[in-house]
Amino acid sequence: MAAFDFDRAIARSGGDSLKWNKYEGRDVVPLWVADMDFAAPPAVIAAVQQRVGHGIFGYAEPWPALLDAVIGHLRREYGWRVGAEWLVWLPGLVSGLNVACRAVDGGVLTATPAYPPFLSAPRFSGRNLVTAPLSLASGRWEWDFPALEAALTPETRLLLLCHPHNPVGRAWKRPELQELADFCKRHDLTVCSDEIHCGLVLDESRRHLPLATLNAEIVRRSITLMAPSKTYNMPGLGCAFAVIPDAVLRRRFIRAMAGIVPHVNVLGLAACEAAYRDCDDWHAALIAYLRGNAAHVEAAIAGMPGLTMSPVEATYLAWIDARGLGVDDPALFFEAGGVGLSSGADFGLPGWVRLNFGCPRATLDLALERMRYRSNTSRPPSSVCVTRPAIS
Repeated sequence: MAAFDFDRAIARSGGDSLKWNKYEGRDVVPLWVADMDFAAPPAVIAAVQQRVGHGIFGYAEPWPALLDAVIGHLRREYGWRVGAEWLVWLPGLVSGLNVACRAVDGGVLTATPAYPPFLSAPRFSGRNLVTAPLSLASGRWEWDFPALEAALTPETRLLLLCHPHNPVGRAWKRPELQELADFCKRHDLTVCSDEIHCGLVLDESRRHLPLATLNAEIVRRSITLMAPSKTYNMPGLGCAFAVIPDAVLRRRFIRAMAGIVPHVNVLGLAACEAAYRDCDDWHAALIAYLRGNAAHVEAAIAGMPGLTMSPVEATYLAWIDARGLGVDDPALFFEAGGVGLSSGADFGLPGWVRLNFGCPRATLDLALERMRYRSNTSRPPSSVCVTRPAIS
């Protein structure tokens, strides 16, 4: 694990980074969009370089070794035996959410707070969206099944699930998933499960459990969306896939893609193969580092007046309750103090902020120190010098 240097700060400002360019020319540490500040695994970089060396970048389709890498990864990690014909390739997971809304006739149900495309994809697809809030009890986010029941309408036919959950950081356990599967069966719902953070479970005693592995009933009504982009930090390469075991549902999904979903990036396909085949050691080192960052954030937030958070079970995202600050817009409040966070309003829950701790520890320390000063006063004391860490 020592071979991978997650403490190295890599210059990203002034270039093509959406994350860093948002605050270009301002002294703001960007911890907003879910894009880590770590280099991709060496095996991924080598695979992309090798593919670039070929020199031709035509339209591509998955090849046998890529399919073997994906199928083998799902079998090793989750005991999930997937047929190659179940895979539908996509240029991104958000595309999959939008296609799922088009492929399933009827209204859409999801729980809030939610990853923003969960709230926009139904609207873009001309579907009616109804929502139910997750429940926060004793510092733990849970499903509120009475609220889900109450939100249903006679036309509701699709449930959008985030598993593990962005932004609340829950890795749903088997009993919770089973109750959700029973709910879908009872109301004849197809479920589109966004499992893009499946490789980012931080709890050492647990491993991700794909919803579609629960039983045969949920298999036939499931669309599982996955991608290597979050776990291996390669979102800009544009490669994702849907796992759809049921042939009828899969045909409907593919028909809904026609004319609107482009081919997958050939470099993304090459990176995907390397990520799932050759990066287990890098992945283990990443999880250990993120686990440390998560504990660091939790301890720091506990000492900041007006802020609370639940432990992060999965993802590299901390969901922070900032209502105790008594400010109208916590994201703008912290931005004025030099830290760029995602606004909870974008996830359907104003008063909260989301913090991306997928960054070198020095960057995280700087941001947390600024947040501490901001939550205590409105600016750092003049005797304290707060500077950006050196970028190499």
